[in-house]
Amino acid sequence: MSTSGELTSSGYIKHHLTNLTFGQHPDGTWGIAHSVQEAGEMGFWAINLDTMFFSIGLGVLFLWLFRKAALQASAGVPGGWLNFVEWIVEFIDDSVRGSFSGKNDVVAPLALTIFVWIFLQNLMDLVAVDFIPGLATLIGIPYLKIVPSTDPNITFGMSLSVFWLILYYSIKIKGVGGFLGELTLQPFGKWALPVNLFLEGVTLISKPISLALRLFGNMYAGEMIFILIALMYGAGWAMGAFGGLLQLGWAIFHILIITLQAFIFMTLTIVYLDMAHQEHH
Repeated sequence: MSTSGELTSSGYIKHHLTNLTFGQHPDGTWGIAHSVQEAGEMGFWAINLDTMFFSIGLGVLFLWLFRKAALQASAGVPGGWLNFVEWIVEFIDDSVRGSFSGKNDVVAPLALTIFVWIFLQNLMDLVAVDFIPGLATLIGIPYLKIVPSTDPNITFGMSLSVFWLILYYSIKIKGVGGFLGELTLQPFGKWALPVNLFLEGVTLISKPISLALRLFGNMYAGEMIFILIALMYGAGWAMGAFGGLLQLGWAIFHILIITLQAFIFMTLTIVYLDMAHQEHH
């Protein structure tokens, strides 16, 4: 914060990268953190209200839009929105058929949900960085991050849910003995049990970590670039015009990134679940 009360460049960046956090203050009271330091002192049970609001809201939007398309389905010529939804469903179905060799009615709906939900979360990164947070400031909300996938809590939450499904189907398909056998007998056989357990354990644990960090890292970096470009608007009209061109160029390129990250998360989920359904003999 500068002496005039305006945000410095570092303060601007920190403000835009801070979540609206609700939790317990050091004095025992519960409420919203009004500084980065307060948010850090709230501990494990603090919750990022903006992450929850936008992620749940976008999930509800996804369900409403696709339900609307399902209700429009008929034997006649489909409309534009129904055509688009059918194209997405066919794309997901082809992806599942190409990567999943087992039989499980959960995988395709799960893949569709993951792809569309993550895409909608990532898509929020294309909203002007000061627009919604600026409106929130006018009504007294100190911090607001509108891109849920830039919060590691949401990316790890989704990846751990996928990890639970990996464990569930691994044990269901192979049995407890088969699952433990994979961890202890692969790849070097029973005479190298500790080495097998270490290698397979690391491979297993790396799945949710890689899913979460890949999505978080790419989206966080993309958001940071938008924020850095936005700083140019306050450096004179020439830099502002140049910043506007950069913002447009990065936004166009970022459309590819947000789509690719949703697709990668979905594809890896399908592949990991396929591995969970395969039995080693």
